[in-house]
Amino acid sequence: MSQYDAYKEQVLRTSQALSEQGYFGAKTGSGGNVSMLVEGEEAVVVTPSSTKYGDMTIDDIAVVRFDLGRIEGNKEPSVETPMHIAVYKNRADVNAVIHTHQPFASVFAVLNEPIPPLFDEVAVTIGNAIEVVPYALSGSPDLLENVVSKLSNRCHCYLLQNHGALCIAKNMDKAFQFAELLEKTASIYYRALATGRPVVPLPDMMANALFEITKATQDMEIMRKESLRGGN
Repeated sequence: MSQYDAYKEQVLRTSQALSEQGYFGAKTGSGGNVSMLVEGEEAVVVTPSSTKYGDMTIDDIAVVRFDLGRIEGNKEPSVETPMHIAVYKNRADVNAVIHTHQPFASVFAVLNEPIPPLFDEVAVTIGNAIEVVPYALSGSPDLLENVVSKLSNRCHCYLLQNHGALCIAKNMDKAFQFAELLEKTASIYYRALATGRPVVPLPDMMANALFEITKATQDMEIMRKESLRGGN
C-alpha cells in the first residue's frame, strides 16, 4: 500500500470513465490526461504516457513532484504533466485537472471560437466564458505560458486551440462534471449556430452575477488550504 493509492484509484477510475465516453478521442487510444494535486505536498498524481486506458492499472499511475522528479509509477508520466503542474501553481483553488479531446468542445477548439455563457448552470459553475488558449505544441513551454495566461479569468474550462479542452476544479468529481457540462454546452451551441439564426447568450449582468458565486466558492477553497498550511 502507498500513501498515494487513494489518489491513484480516483485518477484511474475517472480516466477510464472518460475514455469509455469517448472524451479522449479514440476509445482505444491514449489521448488526454488526468491529474490530482496531493494535499499538503508539491506533488501530483497523473496518468502515464502512451498507455491505453482500458489496459491501465493503478501501478501505472505516476506520482510526480513539481520539479518533475518521479516518486512512484511504473511508466513515464504524461508529457502534459508540466501543464498540469502549471495550473496548480497558478490557481490555488484547483486540486484536479482533466485534459480531454472531447468532440464538440474540439469543434470550437479548431474554429478558435470561444463559447459564451448560454445557461445559468454553466455560468454558476464553469464561469462566464469558455475562452480559447492559443495553439502551441503539446508538452511545450509555449503551451504552458499560453495556458497560464488565461487562468486569471478564474473560469473552470478552456479550449486548447487545435488540441482539445482543459477542465479544472477543486476536486475530481467537479472536474468530471465540468467536462460533461462543457460538452453539453458545446454541442448545443454547435447545433444552434447550424440553424443560421442568432444565438442569444445570457445577459452580461446575469452571467457576471452568477460567476460571482463561483468565485466565492474558489475563495473558500483557497482559505481552507491556507488554514491547513497555517496549522502545520
